[in-house]
Amino acid sequence: MQTELFTNAAMGSLVDISGFDPEIGNWHHKAFLPAPLPEDSPLLSQQTNLVIGNARAALASLDSIARQLPNPGLLRMPTLRREAQSTSALEGTYAPLSEVLTAGEEDTFSPELIEIFNYVDMANQGFAWVHKGAPVTVTLLEDLQGALMHGTSLAPESGRLRDRPVVIGRRSGVDAETIPVYASRFVPAPPGDQLKTGVSDLVSWMRMDHSDKIDPVVSAAMSHYQFEALHPFRDGNGRLGRFLIVLHLLKTGLLDEPTLTVSPWFEARRTDYYDALFDVSATGDWDSYIAFFAKGIREAAESTKRQMLALMAVQENLKERIRESNLRSDTAHTLVDLAVGSPSFTVPQAQRELGVSYNAANRVVRQLVELDILRERGRKTYKRRFYAPDVLQVFVSRSEL
Repeated sequence: MQTELFTNAAMGSLVDISGFDPEIGNWHHKAFLPAPLPEDSPLLSQQTNLVIGNARAALASLDSIARQLPNPGLLRMPTLRREAQSTSALEGTYAPLSEVLTAGEEDTFSPELIEIFNYVDMANQGFAWVHKGAPVTVTLLEDLQGALMHGTSLAPESGRLRDRPVVIGRRSGVDAETIPVYASRFVPAPPGDQLKTGVSDLVSWMRMDHSDKIDPVVSAAMSHYQFEALHPFRDGNGRLGRFLIVLHLLKTGLLDEPTLTVSPWFEARRTDYYDALFDVSATGDWDSYIAFFAKGIREAAESTKRQMLALMAVQENLKERIRESNLRSDTAHTLVDLAVGSPSFTVPQAQRELGVSYNAANRVVRQLVELDILRERGRKTYKRRFYAPDVLQVFVSRSEL
């Protein structure tokens, strides 16, 4: 880490760290410990305030569409899986989106899918926490990170604040022999009391009502920066940090239904994203970072809204195809709803959703396959899975970026 780049002492302090490397022996370096977040909004330019206003308008428009749906939660699972895929890709774990959307739990033998399913479980746990009105706590963050890392090689070190130093990124042009701590782009707070205090201060700040001094979009940006600067866990900080953006927007009332997917936008601009975060720590450039963040929220909300409208249109189109066919069954329309809300499903899942016998569920699934509304994934005789290709196409289109 290039300590000379950290020119704004008000943003935090460079603290001593040390360790041992078998090649060079003892080493000494610096880590960045961010100062507690202020109680007032950073000074922002008129242009940035305009971007913030546009972000709030886009979130309100997205929420308005969600409230018009008979069951807003219907679209939560497919959008959540898309978010899981993109936020994992930002951390270097990639699985094709079509595979992520149509996979079942029996497919979680690959590390990629394990992490993605973990993200979905973690997110639902966090949403349930917010729904019951519980405050954000250090314990909640630890539980969410533990859920995120369940079944991975780092599971034994998860579910608690890290107890070892970590480094982030690697500077270009650095000699390959240089040890990571010297070659890194950023070294976050060291483990121990300073890290514990920093995280405790952050969750206390997140629990406070800043609405009379700080716009909720700005407070979401500030808490996101602070979490990433602290980097409190051994792994999963990026994924958990971006999830906390949505959680924050829910807690502050800017969203009622967690359909927003933020990571696809940040994934497409990852270099600018990391640079913006770094510049806050190094120079105190809140204005550029918050403008970037707010633009991301606005475009993510607009993209999510377009996807939601597209899914609603597909849902109606598929039901119209049923009405134009010889099929006369209310369960067929209910099955379309299942295909929209569950990117893939089995016959037993359809049976539970439809409230009919297995044979009846299997029959209506087969009828929708014959109409090319549904297709079978793979051709497994055990736990056959089905999906609606028109629904899948809404998500795999990259034009949304």
